Amino acid sequence: MEQDHLKKVQKEWAYHKYWVMGHSQFYYNQIRLLFKGNEWDTDKEDLFWSYIEEAKMLEPTKETLTTAFQHMWGYFKKEASSIEKDAYKTYIVNAFFYQKELAQLIKELAVKYQKHYLLDSKFFEEGF
Repeated sequence: MEQDHLKKVQKEWAYHKYWVMGHSQFYYNQIRLLFKGNEWDTDKEDLFWSYIEEAKMLEPTKETLTTAFQHMWGYFKKEASSIEKDAYKTYIVNAFFYQKELAQLIKELAVKYQKHYLLDSKFFEEGF
């Protein structure tokens, strides 16, 4: 397949990445493996979309949500204020219970620190 097509699918993966991570570490890892080597074909594309569909069937768990929030937090951990860091630390201890608060905090920080990669994520469009 053409390089342009690979870039299009990579953009789709960027959009779905944290949402998939929030639902299933297994499918997240499977999709990452598909992109290894930057070689793409129709079989990989079919697998990509089937993994996305399979992830839709799974409810997020404490572990998967915590992992997704920790990865997204990595975009801010060095530049966040002490108040923002304290809020994150308070919520991440029990991410499953505080998932709405964490999502709101991460989204607010993405706006504040102009992290468009996160703002363009399905995680914030459709929730988790």
